[in-house]
Amino acid sequence: MLASGVVVLVTAGTAATLVAKRVSGTIPIVLVGVDDPVAIGVVGSLAQPRANVTGLSLTSSELIAKRLQLLREVVLGLRRLAVIVRNDPGLEQKLQDISGHAQRMGIEVLMLEATTGKALELAFARLRSERCEAVYLASGPLGPAKRATIISLAADARLPAIYSFRVFPVEGGLVAFGADYSDLFRRAAGYVNKILKGAHPADLPVEPPRKFDLTINLKTAKMLGLTVPPAILADADEVIS
Repeated sequence: MLASGVVVLVTAGTAATLVAKRVSGTIPIVLVGVDDPVAIGVVGSLAQPRANVTGLSLTSSELIAKRLQLLREVVLGLRRLAVIVRNDPGLEQKLQDISGHAQRMGIEVLMLEATTGKALELAFARLRSERCEAVYLASGPLGPAKRATIISLAADARLPAIYSFRVFPVEGGLVAFGADYSDLFRRAAGYVNKILKGAHPADLPVEPPRKFDLTINLKTAKMLGLTVPPAILADADEVIS
């Protein structure tokens, strides 16, 4: 692509953004859907990128707080939560945000790192023994096989789980709340327009998501014996029944 003479690159996700940054320190890059651009080293700060990279991050503190609130409204009396993670770039800040919001809500958090299918099985065995009442999957979207494993393990453990991506409840998970990717890419077009008109990425702050999607699988809720409050169903962008 660089050899073809492109003047702006738009990258989706962490892997593509890291590669683009590594091969070019001058061509403007507009990233979309990266959890923590500072932590992976592609920008100096969100407010002042100080680089040839800017764009739209995937996670915000507000988003994490909303996921926890949704879980607490669906799982009445939630006091102990398992958070399953991979060792992703930028993970430390995400875990701090989850722990901080959970503590303020009176929820105790058990962090479990799982990068393989076997590790996931061991993590679910432990969270059952630790009497966790729900699961927060802090990584994703993952591949089809690993998604299927997680959804199956949560169902076998009869534990409600919240995810970041719509594909999970579509494939049988309980609920997902995350950034609206269509909105992120529309906003990315605005960045490209500014850059083509002369703006430099270093002067354009990285922005968090503003629009979110809520997807609920009612079949899974019924299987778990949960009643989803009418107010949440009314707010849902998609209800699978």
